[in-house]
Amino acid sequence: MNAPAAGSATGATPVTVLPDDLRYRDLVQGWNARFVGRPEAVRLPDTTEQVVAAVQSAVDQEKRIAVRSGGHCFEDFVANASVQVVIDMSLLTNIYWDPEMKAVAIEAGVQLGTVNRTLFKRWGVALPGGTCPSVGVGGHISGGGWGPLSRLFGSVVDHLHAVETVVVDDSGTARAVVATRDPQDPAHDLWWAHTGAGGGNFGVVTRYWFRSPDTEGDEPAELLPTPPARLLVAQLLWPWAMLDEASFSRLLRNHGEWHERNSGPDSPYAGMYSVIGATPRANGGVVIMSLQMDASLPDAEGLLSAYLAAVREGTDAEPVVLERRELPWLHTTTWPGVSDRADHTKHAKFKSAYLRARLSDEQIGAVYRSLTTPDYANMTAGIMLASYGGAVNTVDPSATAMPQRDSIMRLIFATEWDSPEEDDKHLTWVREFYRDVFAATGGVPAPGGTGDGCHINYADADVANPEWNTSGVPWHSLYFKDNYPRLQAAKARWDPRDVFRHSLSVRLPDQEAGERTEEGAG
Repeated sequence: MNAPAAGSATGATPVTVLPDDLRYRDLVQGWNARFVGRPEAVRLPDTTEQVVAAVQSAVDQEKRIAVRSGGHCFEDFVANASVQVVIDMSLLTNIYWDPEMKAVAIEAGVQLGTVNRTLFKRWGVALPGGTCPSVGVGGHISGGGWGPLSRLFGSVVDHLHAVETVVVDDSGTARAVVATRDPQDPAHDLWWAHTGAGGGNFGVVTRYWFRSPDTEGDEPAELLPTPPARLLVAQLLWPWAMLDEASFSRLLRNHGEWHERNSGPDSPYAGMYSVIGATPRANGGVVIMSLQMDASLPDAEGLLSAYLAAVREGTDAEPVVLERRELPWLHTTTWPGVSDRADHTKHAKFKSAYLRARLSDEQIGAVYRSLTTPDYANMTAGIMLASYGGAVNTVDPSATAMPQRDSIMRLIFATEWDSPEEDDKHLTWVREFYRDVFAATGGVPAPGGTGDGCHINYADADVANPEWNTSGVPWHSLYFKDNYPRLQAAKARWDPRDVFRHSLSVRLPDQEAGERTEEGAG
């Protein structure tokens, strides 16, 4: 199960960058400029052996560790003042067929764009991963990543066959463990913990192996999903000037009700992914809808037209059709209508919610009020309501660590800005926006009703803060629901010294859920 030789370091010693190195400033800041770390060292391993050495060195010296793959963490889990050693996985970038495992291996530093290109060009297959090409797989996979193909093929973790993780035992010894999907595997609980609990909990993931369930053979082309050969894509735009509260509300209601009717795994629309988003009205904001749909479906054009008619039903606002055309699949992974090409040098705050039904009229009213307030103008802020469900919902909630298996949409709140002097302004806006939308359930999407908690890959430390979460539902229930005790058991077995931790990491069974507030409140 050894990867092909690669990398620039030699032996068991990873590249080490210290504060006086010109590379240091680039390596202590990730995607979110709100957080800049001050570690004593950044280690850049390019083999599993080097990861073990880096972890062992830090443990022996009693140094606090954090791990970075693509650098897209929305909170300060890595760029935190208490972190002394950062292990940067970005040099582990191999993708290869592993004949012993009979699965495709992907190392933890590979970015999603590379995954898309490599899997498709080598074998004509794909994983249902996310829309940002620069996201690293190390965190994306372990958090239960999703994307435009998820309604067809489920979450990425639904195709995860095995994971290699560097863990630290009770004696302080670091070692690499391979855990598989096989229930008889003695390390099966470590595999399960990496199917949706997020990174920074149990150890350092060095590589994943992918093979879809119930597949066999030696041909990668037969072991992973085949994406649609071509897709219809479209973008429609409504300037705020043509929308009043009634027409805006009708658009969101129609969009939600359509997903209530069309999110089953056998729906003819399982091959469609649609996002309706809106930026604040002040200073030229817009409402925009982007979508892609399997063009090989019988009467695909007719299905697409029927969907667009359903979303616009009952409104007088005629959208501007920015484009409507056909693209081959790989091109859609960088098509601006779906692919995230945002400026990744800004301060940012994101929040998320799983939705089991459309937003209520009261919630839509709260959305309208926050987006139309005259004193908030920011073209890089707003919401997205994205298609979900389909094949995702065919998996039992306990089969993977991510329990949200009956949702139909994802709701994402976002704001980005340039100046740290404006932190309070933008954070207040998005926090109050989120709280108001979920006012009926204590300011968060408490499980059991329309909402079904949050997605750990959109980490939001506010849900652990009683100022913003008055629901009585603890943060870990929002993310992991009934799976949390099992995650704690895995934590106790594989990270008994709590070496890998952050403000929203899985607690050891004897720890209080509210501990570690000194390690960052977001």
